[in-house]
Amino acid sequence: MKKNNRIKQFLIGSVIVLLSFSCTSTSTEKQEDDLMYPYRSTSSIRLGDIEKQITENPVGALHMIYIYKEVYSSKQNDDDGDWDNLLEYEKLAVNNLREMQEKAIKEEKWDDAISFSRSLASIGITVEKTGLEPDLVLADAKKKLADGNNLSAFLSAVKAHELKPLDSADALLFLERAVKVKQRRAAAFFLSAAQKAGSKNIASNLLEYARGRDTVSDMVNGVATVLIDRGIKVERGMGIPDRVLGSAFFVDDSGLLITNYHVIASEVDPKYKGYSRMYIRLGDSSSPRYPARVIGWDKALDLALIKTEYDPEYVFSLVDRVIPKVGDAVWAIGSPVGLEKTVTSGIVSALSRRFLQIGDVYQIDAAVNGGNSGGPVVDNEGRLVGIVFAGIDQHQGLNFAIPAERLSAALPAMIKGGKAQRPWLGITLCETLQGAEIVYVAPNTPAARHLIREGSYIKTINGKAVTAVQGSLIPAMQNAIFPAGPGELVVLETVDSEGVVKKNIVMTVRRPDVPLSEAVKVDKRERIAAPLFGMILTPVYGGLFSSNFVVRKVVRGSIADEAGISEDDPISIMRLRVMENDGYALMEISIKKRRMGYIETSMQLPAWLDSPDTL
Repeated sequence: MKKNNRIKQFLIGSVIVLLSFSCTSTSTEKQEDDLMYPYRSTSSIRLGDIEKQITENPVGALHMIYIYKEVYSSKQNDDDGDWDNLLEYEKLAVNNLREMQEKAIKEEKWDDAISFSRSLASIGITVEKTGLEPDLVLADAKKKLADGNNLSAFLSAVKAHELKPLDSADALLFLERAVKVKQRRAAAFFLSAAQKAGSKNIASNLLEYARGRDTVSDMVNGVATVLIDRGIKVERGMGIPDRVLGSAFFVDDSGLLITNYHVIASEVDPKYKGYSRMYIRLGDSSSPRYPARVIGWDKALDLALIKTEYDPEYVFSLVDRVIPKVGDAVWAIGSPVGLEKTVTSGIVSALSRRFLQIGDVYQIDAAVNGGNSGGPVVDNEGRLVGIVFAGIDQHQGLNFAIPAERLSAALPAMIKGGKAQRPWLGITLCETLQGAEIVYVAPNTPAARHLIREGSYIKTINGKAVTAVQGSLIPAMQNAIFPAGPGELVVLETVDSEGVVKKNIVMTVRRPDVPLSEAVKVDKRERIAAPLFGMILTPVYGGLFSSNFVVRKVVRGSIADEAGISEDDPISIMRLRVMENDGYALMEISIKKRRMGYIETSMQLPAWLDSPDTL
């Protein structure tokens, strides 16, 4: 699979350094962002600029107001009236945001209404009269159910239930639809919700179906082979077919399927200029091919939603929020090397592996090979546990799956069509015993404009403390802001080393495809060393090295840590090379390691630009 080599490099050699000892001493999206989120340097923000945004973009206006307050707080006591005007503009922006939410509710534009509700709630504005998020999400679910959009309806209903438990009537409404469209796990979920809400005398046919269990042989009928025909490629002077194989599984009876982004990348990647046609096949090589198209994709999570005109025999439910335990039995279904409907068994080997930009993944030992990518992983109860996305051919039993709960969270954005947009603050974190430390704030990002300080710790997000087991704190932080789309307000509370607490109300922007690709172009090399390689440097003037740096801190588990670099090591940065097309950077350094008796050493450190530790 496409990611095999990449994961192998990180597991085996991403931090292998080249040592030699000696005795000597953008783009269209950016234009859209500029229009939607009028960011400039903080010093250029004027009250007139804020005033222009109040009517059309009140969230953007509020964001600029909060920046103004942060940067120009000294103007509060001036006599020119600017601060009074600022406070008046804040009131106007809040009122306009309320009116926009009310209008969205009247027009049943529930996604907009929910987004406005979250932004208002983040700044402490009560929305009981206009609508709380759980009520709006449930209204959205009912509308989608009435329109026959079962997949979206079930996802919204589950989210509404998580925010506020469904009452008996609502739970039964979704239970009946789940039984009608033969989604057993969805039926089981809504039956449980109905019973918890006090429902009695539930129809026997609903009970019987919801309490049943699908077998793995049933699920096999909901899995397809994905074939990407990319024409002919020339190798050693000979033309050979260029094909990509993968797996997919149905998630809606309208013909919607889930697969991996890397399987269908040539269908949507603007950098790919060649021929590409996608098909699915439901049987062996003699079975007919059905044309398919991409509906939406999420590159950061390696997920894609595709569609074909076919009535599936089996549809997987996405309502379960199952988090497996290490040692739980699982089955992987897919088409390894094109051998369709192959089922392999194994266990969950580990949780919280960090191979994607957002969140973590499961490690499984069920046999996985090229062609399994995009196939489902299920447990003994018939619940979807994950989606296969990578394995390592040379190392049996090292295979990985994206958690199903992450798919459920990501799917609504993919259903809207096109590339899913995720929120971005511009922060790189490291997990410590004290919490999530901010080790880097990228230039020209929301966090930078709000003067969020490196070295401080995130205390709360939207007023809630984020907790997780060791090794999973950063994914938990990412989960906390994941529901907020670009252009929403998020409250970030931080505390510095002296115990000073600071609260910032920040508007998120679109997450870049490669989070650190812009930072490496504009920031200093010594600063980039923190997010890329995990070493925080301090300049030392008049030192022996020409670059005059000393390592102040090494992030545990980072590339620098694995390379044996430690605190107080003198260091000189010789060169930083950025291979943007390949997605990685190389830093050449000269260092005198304390652990090696200060013998001068030359090293080359590699790092991927799409760090998983960003927020």
